[in-house]
This record gives sequence, C-alpha cells and structure tokens, in this order.
Amino acid sequence: MNRRNLILISIAFLMFHYISFGQKLSKQVTEFVKIQDSIVAIKNVTIIDGTGGVIKYHQDILFANNKITAIANTGAIMLPKNAKIIDGTGKTIIPGFIMLHEHLFYAKPFDQKYKGTHMTNTFPQMYLAGGVTTMRTAGSLEANADLNVKNLINQGKLVGPTMDVSTPHVERLGFIPQLQSLYGDESIENWLHYWFDKGITSVKVYNNITKNDLKEIIKVSHARDIKVTGHLCSITYREAIELGIDNLEHSFMAATDFVSNKKENECVYGEPSLNELDENDPKLIDLMQYLIDKNVTLTYTPNVFEPFTNREVIPGGGSVALAPYLLDQMQTIYNQSINTKRDSLELISFKKEMKRILKFHSMGGKITVGTDPTGSGKTIAGYANQRMIELLIETGFSIEEAIKIATLNGATYLGIENETGTVEVGKEADLILIDGDLTKDISNIRKMELVFKNGVGFDSKKIFDSVKGKVGLY
Repeated sequence: MNRRNLILISIAFLMFHYISFGQKLSKQVTEFVKIQDSIVAIKNVTIIDGTGGVIKYHQDILFANNKITAIANTGAIMLPKNAKIIDGTGKTIIPGFIMLHEHLFYAKPFDQKYKGTHMTNTFPQMYLAGGVTTMRTAGSLEANADLNVKNLINQGKLVGPTMDVSTPHVERLGFIPQLQSLYGDESIENWLHYWFDKGITSVKVYNNITKNDLKEIIKVSHARDIKVTGHLCSITYREAIELGIDNLEHSFMAATDFVSNKKENECVYGEPSLNELDENDPKLIDLMQYLIDKNVTLTYTPNVFEPFTNREVIPGGGSVALAPYLLDQMQTIYNQSINTKRDSLELISFKKEMKRILKFHSMGGKITVGTDPTGSGKTIAGYANQRMIELLIETGFSIEEAIKIATLNGATYLGIENETGTVEVGKEADLILIDGDLTKDISNIRKMELVFKNGVGFDSKKIFDSVKGKVGLY
C-alpha cells in the first residue's frame, strides 16, 4: 500500500476515535436507515464520479463518519477491522443528485382544474429515495412549510435531502391564485428581506413581472449574496440577462425572445416561435453565446414537457405512488392524449429542445437539471429524478456527462462543490449505490439500493414502499 493510502487510513481512524458520528436521528428517520456505521467500505464497485471523467471499475471506496477518506483499486486499501463491508460487485456508485427545480407540492392535473397540494410528508422522503441528496425548491407554494421541513430534516427528525429553499413565486397577477405575491406599490425590498431573514436562500421570479420589478429583485438579492432564477414570460431572456439574472428555468422552453411584435412587460406564449427555429439558427446561437458570456445557467427540465405517446403514464414508474383517484384521472388523461395531434406537436417541441440543449452544452453553456413536479400531474418526486438520468441519455449526453450535469453542476451553482457533488476523497459521503451497471442499461438507475446522505445509508426501496398510494393526499 502506498504512503498516501496509509495516511488516509490513519485519518479515518482518528476521525473514528475522536469524533462522534453523525447526529441523533428520530425513530421516524431510523426506520429507513440501513447503515449508520462510523466506517464503511464498498468493495469492487464501479464508480461514475460526477466529474465527467472516465468510469472506474473494480474500485474500493472508504468513508469514515460522513467523509470519503480513500478510493483505490480493489484490494489496494488496508481496511480497518471494524469497517462495515459492502460487496459492490456488479453495482455502481454515483454522487447523490443535486437538482435545482424541485417542489414540495404536487400539481394535480391542470386539465381537471386542480391546483397544487403541499406534499409535506411524502415528497421529502421520495426525493431522498430517488437519489436526491440536495435540492432547490424553485418556487414555493408554502415557503414557511418548506423552511420548517428543511429545519426538521437538518435536525434529524424527518427523512429528506438537504434543501435550498426559495421564495414563493414572485409575480404579480397570474393564472394560479396560490402564486400571487406582489401587490400594487408593495415594497419589493421589504418583501424580500422578510423571506431572507426567515432563512430563504434563493429567489424565484415567475411569468408576470416587469423589468423594473426584476431589476429591484436582483439588486436586493445580490446585496444579500442570494441568487435569482426565473421562469419568465413577460420578460425576455435577453432582457433578464442584461439585468443580471443568475439562472433561467426550463432551458429555452420559456423564452419569449423570438415572439414577433412582443410588447415590453407583456406575457405571451413563446414556445410556438421556438418551434420555428433550428438549433443552429443565428438568432438562437447569438442568445446562447450571450448566456455564456454573462455566466447565466440554464436549468433543463425535460420531465415536465415529456409527451404521452409510447411513454409511461407516470414516467419513471411512479404510478404506484399516486393516490388511486389521481391515478385514475391520470390514466384518463393519458388515454385521451396518446396519438393525438397535440401530443405529436409536443413530441416535436420536446425533441427540438433536446437539440437546443445539446448545442448550448457543446458551446460551453452551463446546465443544471430539475424535474418540476407540476404541469399535467405526471411528474412526481423521486421517480422523476431517476427518470431525469434516462432523459439526459435520450437527449444525447454520455453517461459520464449525464451524471455530472445531475450532480457536480448543481453543486457548483449552489457554491457547495468543495463539499459535495462528486465521488472524491475529502468530499461528503453523499452517494447512491445502484444494483446494476448503468453503462449497460440506463434503466438500472431505478435500482437504487442505498442512498447515503452525509454517510448515513437509507433504504431506497423501503422509503418508496412506505408512500405507495399516498401522493396527492399529503
């Protein structure tokens, strides 16, 4: 064994003997914990480390308390006698997902005139079961509830990922009454500081907002070192970039830059104009380059736009999680949608966006991902996050690129890339152990065995089983 590994093992022993492991977890949490040993070794496993680098086969990985202390070829690390040994033969390790457009509410099918219902109990568990160890809520229906969930998770009282909680959707009068947050001459500065002081760490602006609103929001937020993201409509991407926005949601699907005769501050539906653009259209390339030049990140959310035909009713296998009455409604919507003209047009739009996002990536654009459990009700926590990896492969990314986009890219945007986001020595043990080889069959992403968050291994299947038939109820 080389000197480096000896040093690492020594560090592991020091951590074991002198640092108390982890936090006290409630009975509600420990029910789903499979591994909470101070020193854990996974042997002979395949590692896709999240850096975008080459896949490493036949690896041993050691973590003590919540930190990765050694990674080497199988047999090259002298393991402590008291280490918990896991046989990783035929299995794959990837970093925990870091996804940036998530919600703690379920948007019941819009076609049935339902609105969002807060999933305080089910969604946090489902996100972790689906491999999400860190998430951002890109807009909140009940921001106080989201903050409370975050704090309860941090205290070890609830199962769930580390959370970056955003403001309620900041807009003026919109089409969803639950989202309205600004009134008349209300002080935007006071409104934002109210949420920042309560613990909000991101800002989400929405469809109906003015350029003056956004200018003030960005100014106040950046003064508190808080980033601003937006699902825009009334403001074009170029206008938002000029004002200093950090992140744009739904990649190019929400852009209104190419709508002819668009009036300033007026919300208009922009997707038809995008469908007329080839991914190599000079106007689109110019916008892509402007995004890159101004260091603006795009969050790609293909789940919420996925068409119906030749796909699962709930993509990702999440039908089992829905309350029976909702599953019946979703099945009805599915049956009415497949092989229709509208769904065919949505497929065209879906495929065009895949080409656009690949082009943006090839130019050096920054991309993160999220699932956005809204829309027609077919996108739900956990299952959709696993499905995201399948969709990234369908988009045209390699498995190495797909894992990096879903992990390190999110960590980099949140500024936590030195702590998590990759499988590297010194990083937190935020890891997913998958029973299968992703390079042979990407659907193996659905075979998550253990999700390690801060070194604690949660039983993915047991969590998913505990919420079957409950989504839509609470």
